[in-house]
Amino acid sequence: YPTRKTLKEAIGKPFNDHKLQETSLFGSEYHGDGEYTVVGPDAYRNRKWYATLTILNGILVKVR
Repeated sequence: YPTRKTLKEAIGKPFNDHKLQETSLFGSEYHGDGEYTVVGPDAYRNRKWYATLTILNGILVKVR
């Protein structure tokens, strides 16, 4: 997502993990439903925003 605003516009829509780029040295962190901390628009070169996502039943339900 290029901006936090576009991420918030995705609330209520199915959330696909292919939109995330994993950066952990310890393996995959995304396992479906739960809370996740993300950074964008690029975790390696351009950290302009951070957010905590809540995923429930495969749907993005909250961005804070």
